[in-house]
Amino acid sequence: MLKITGMRCQHCVRRVHEALGAVAGVEVVRVDLDSGLARVRGRVDPAVLLAAVTALGYQAELS
Repeated sequence: MLKITGMRCQHCVRRVHEALGAVAGVEVVRVDLDSGLARVRGRVDPAVLLAAVTALGYQAELS
């Protein structure tokens, strides 16, 4: 699970969802605007997930 800071609207959620979903090995992504959490299922290095989110300009940390 990732805690994402900076998402303010559904457009932000869509961008994060698409970026995480494009990471090789990701099977399922759920991003919640209200909690600021992204849940990712699959076999992937967490550092790659963090990099995908921060590349969009958001802050992210493992939760």
